[in-house]
Amino acid sequence: MLKHIGQYFLMIRMIFIKPTKGKIMRKLIFKDIHDLIIGSLWIVGFLSFFVGGVVSIQTALNIENPLIPKNLVGFATRQSVILEFAPTFMSIILAGKVGSFITSSIGTMRVTEQIDALEVMGINSINYLVFPKLIAMMLLPFVINLSMFLGIFGGWAATIYGGFSSSADFIEGIQLDFRPFHVVYAFIKTFLFAMILATIPSYHGYYMKGGALEVGKASTVAFVWTSVVIIVVNYFVTQVLLA
Repeated sequence: MLKHIGQYFLMIRMIFIKPTKGKIMRKLIFKDIHDLIIGSLWIVGFLSFFVGGVVSIQTALNIENPLIPKNLVGFATRQSVILEFAPTFMSIILAGKVGSFITSSIGTMRVTEQIDALEVMGINSINYLVFPKLIAMMLLPFVINLSMFLGIFGGWAATIYGGFSSSADFIEGIQLDFRPFHVVYAFIKTFLFAMILATIPSYHGYYMKGGALEVGKASTVAFVWTSVVIIVVNYFVTQVLLA
C-alpha cells in the first residue's frame, strides 16, 4: 500500500517535470477537453435534471404537516443539489465514465508499448499523458455548475407540473437563507475531485502490467479507488469548511 502511495506522489511530481512542447501540449489539452468534459455534458445534464426532480418530489410527498411551509421543497432541493449531489455524486458518476476512459486509454498505450516508445524518444511520458488530462479536468467546475442549474430546474419542473407546490413557493424556497459560501464550498470540493479524477485513473493506467484483459481490471480498480478517495476527501473537506 505504501509503495503505491509513494509511486502515486512520484507520478504527481513527474507531471510537472520536463514539459512537452507547447504546440503539441495545446493539441493534447483540447483533445482531452473534448473527450473528458464536453463528452460528459449530456450524462451530467440528463441525470441532474431527473435527480433534482426526484429530490423535490420526495420532499413534497413527505410534507404532511400543514404547518410546514410549501417553500421547504425549493429549499431542500437547493441544499441537496448544491451541497452534495452536484459536486460529490456527479464526480463519482464521472469516475465511472471519465476515470474508466483515462485508465483504459493510458493502459492500452502501456500494453501496446506506445509509452515505451515515448520514453525512447526522450519524452516525459507522464507529462505527455497526464498533464493534459489534469488541465482538462480543471474545467469540471463548469460542468458541476451546469449540474446545479439543471438539478434545481428539474426540481422546479417536477414540483410545478406534479402539482406539489406553486412556482412562487418553490422560488421563494430557493432564495430562503441562501449562503453564497455553500457554492464556494461546492467548487472547492469540485477542484479537489477534478485532481483526483485526473490522477488516480492515470496512475492505474500508467503502472498497469499485463495484457488487454488487465486493462479492464485496471479500469475497475481505478473506479473503485477514485470513488473511495472522493468520498473520504468529501468527508474531511466538509468537516473543515462546514463544521
